[in-house]
Amino acid sequence: MMPVSRHVADQHVVNRHSPPRRRHLDLLHTERIDWHDHADHQLVYPSSGVLAVSTSAGSWVVPPQRAVWLPAGVAHSHQAHGPTRMHSLLFEPDVNPLGAAQPTVVPVPPLLREVLIALTDIAGPAAENTRGTGGLEHTERTKRTDSERRHLEAVAFDQLRRCPAEPLHLPEPGDDRLRAISSILHAAPGDPRTLAELGREAGAGERTLSRLFRRETGMTFPQWRTQLRLHHALVRLTRGDSVTTVAVAVGFANPSAFISAFKDMFGVTPGVYQRTLGT
Repeated sequence: MMPVSRHVADQHVVNRHSPPRRRHLDLLHTERIDWHDHADHQLVYPSSGVLAVSTSAGSWVVPPQRAVWLPAGVAHSHQAHGPTRMHSLLFEPDVNPLGAAQPTVVPVPPLLREVLIALTDIAGPAAENTRGTGGLEHTERTKRTDSERRHLEAVAFDQLRRCPAEPLHLPEPGDDRLRAISSILHAAPGDPRTLAELGREAGAGERTLSRLFRRETGMTFPQWRTQLRLHHALVRLTRGDSVTTVAVAVGFANPSAFISAFKDMFGVTPGVYQRTLGT
């Protein structure tokens, strides 16, 4: 089937993908899957590496302890940070265990992790390898019976119903002045300038920008910048940078402040997170 192309408001070309319902992709460091959408809901889980997922509304950074739910019809792109194995499950449009209308990051407890891997694994030499969009695509060739797959899918559904949404979304503002500040800080997350100082470059005053950040992202500027810094920190930790190096690079006053903010957001310290990568 030929992909159907369309444009979204930010001028990205979006293709309609119709991948296998259960599969995994091996992505190289920095490899991208360009803008596309699906007729079905998609659950994406990186069992190794880190996956950055972008939509027109913002971005999500998904480490191996998390998965992202992408509702049907939502245009998105992926980028891998570190060698990344991406597991993908599709759900019919009327099947939504999270009840989510927007992309949502959820925790992946040990049982759900094993079920997701089992549903997307490949049974030895019978697997057919083809080159897909952004990675080595493994078509579904497992030795599991239909009954076994249905049982695993029921377990995954039940686990997902119990998963609370996690605040890993970095909203992308639409105002041109906020976008200018966003571009500056994405390029240099450790930039120490205040909102007033950044505003002089963006062409707006602090009070105006502060009000716009609240209106467009639902966050204060300090909250939004902390979220951005933690997103960049995840990527750097995946590359193997030390905790101290990452803390300085993304703009925290000291390693202790970084460790505290990271643990508040992800539930583990940066050091523990690094040790669990790829496990």
